[in-house]
Amino acid sequence: MNERCRLTLRSFLRWVRGHQRFFESRGVRENGKTNCGACAQYGRTTLVHGRVHHPDSQVKSQGSNDYFLSSGDKIRFFFEKEVFTKEGDFIIPKERAVNKIGHALHALDPVFKEITHSLKIKDTAKALQINKPVVVQSMYIFKQPGIGGEVTPHQDATFLHTEPMQCITGFWFAVEDATEENGCLQFIPGSHRNEITRRLVRSLPTEYPKTKFLGQERDYLDEEFVKLPAIKGSLVIFDGRVVHKSNMNTSNRSRQAYVFHIMDSQDCMWSKDNWMQPSVALPFPAL
Repeated sequence: MNERCRLTLRSFLRWVRGHQRFFESRGVRENGKTNCGACAQYGRTTLVHGRVHHPDSQVKSQGSNDYFLSSGDKIRFFFEKEVFTKEGDFIIPKERAVNKIGHALHALDPVFKEITHSLKIKDTAKALQINKPVVVQSMYIFKQPGIGGEVTPHQDATFLHTEPMQCITGFWFAVEDATEENGCLQFIPGSHRNEITRRLVRSLPTEYPKTKFLGQERDYLDEEFVKLPAIKGSLVIFDGRVVHKSNMNTSNRSRQAYVFHIMDSQDCMWSKDNWMQPSVALPFPAL
């Protein structure tokens, strides 16, 4: 199982469906609508928007915002860019405007903590020969119908850098069916064998913006990518160096997913200039 660039585990289907009541209790429903119960529960009042068409736009809309930069040990809410007026008011119901929730669901929310640290996940990490796994971040991605933004080609190790680089693995759960119409994941097979050419790092305290890119992203052709539709309940596991993307959701159905990343902390170091750092309040928890 050393080939981690693409692995779908159908055995998780019934298990995730069995946990559907947990997702619903956090405001997620099968028809793609949300009641934003989690928003009220956590009482966040600061709104951050940042629809990501290209990593550069993420730096501009989120990367210089303390709300984003300090979210590694918190649960915070980020909204699509086109859902606000110039005055900052919602132009659509706010429950349909959420882009994602991050980045410490795996540690602070009992539902996602249970799923992330389940025996099935631990057994899977062991089968993948991840010797000393720790969880570095987690996100719930909504990919809202009609407005769920495009994610351009990238490698997760650009944002979650380790030394050496082959220590990051993504676990991506399809909470809803991911189809070509609503923006399923797309991968370049074998791209995990390549090193990264670009990194997102924190700037020096005296610099602005507070994050910056080092290096240059490669150019990729559409025909290099393989689309990976995934039925509800599937788990997609991929190496942090795999090049992947997803198209804008132009359908009338959301494409909700839960994703977390683990690092093999044996003989591997988390880069000290990554945008996100473990904190005293939340060191990276062991899987």
